[in-house]
Amino acid sequence: MVLLTVDLIAKSRKHFKKKRGLSFPEYLKTLTHLHFSNKNIEDIGDLSMCTNLTVLYLYDNKVTYIRNLDFASSLTHLYMQNNSITHIDNLHYLQKLSKLYLGGNRIAVVEGLEQLLQLKELHLENQRLTPGEKLLFDPRTLHSLAESLCVLNINNNNIDDIRDLAVLKELRHFSAADNKLCSIEELEDVFSHWPQLSLMDLSGNPVCKKPKYRDRLIIVCTSLEALDGREINELTRQFLINWKASREAKKKENNKHTMPGSLVLLL
Repeated sequence: MVLLTVDLIAKSRKHFKKKRGLSFPEYLKTLTHLHFSNKNIEDIGDLSMCTNLTVLYLYDNKVTYIRNLDFASSLTHLYMQNNSITHIDNLHYLQKLSKLYLGGNRIAVVEGLEQLLQLKELHLENQRLTPGEKLLFDPRTLHSLAESLCVLNINNNNIDDIRDLAVLKELRHFSAADNKLCSIEELEDVFSHWPQLSLMDLSGNPVCKKPKYRDRLIIVCTSLEALDGREINELTRQFLINWKASREAKKKENNKHTMPGSLVLLL
């Protein structure tokens, strides 16, 4: 088993070259970034001497559990995509964490993030789920992230309903491509709660084939700058908004002048 420890750091030629006369314990305290991607690492050992660690690159490994990071109170970026993680555990000490990359793992439930009140980006794309399974969200985690999360990537996770995500009112970038979203009415309702949304990708969902799909979302997402990789022209948006307002006004006027049916009295 390949274990990420200070011994592995000591054996790393890249890190050894940066030692520059410091004792090894002193050097470990100066480390802010650790690069150990694609090293066949299966577990995280004792790294507690790396007290100033802010960025940890552990993607493309074989890690199954997130653990032994309770020392890393200064960690802001954690890259653990493409491992074999099944549960989001043991992150509650990382209260400065800003960006979390967990795509390409085996996570079925997004949970355990209640203490990460500074988390701005969460990347969960391409989970390797069992057939028929879809990515789910713990409501406690969603409510905890409501005031901070700006970027959410949930591409390709068999998701057919995102109504629970409406609480994430600070979202600016949302990517849910290649899922199973079907109802444009549900999407309109959710997106009306995201006033700052500027980039969105829903490509590859069944809803994209609905009539007026793009037009309807441009109208409801008034700050959107790009949808499914295509920029939104401001003149186009204004035309659609005016067209909708005109249509609704005409409908209201027609209803106003519609006379009730005649009353027939039988004598």
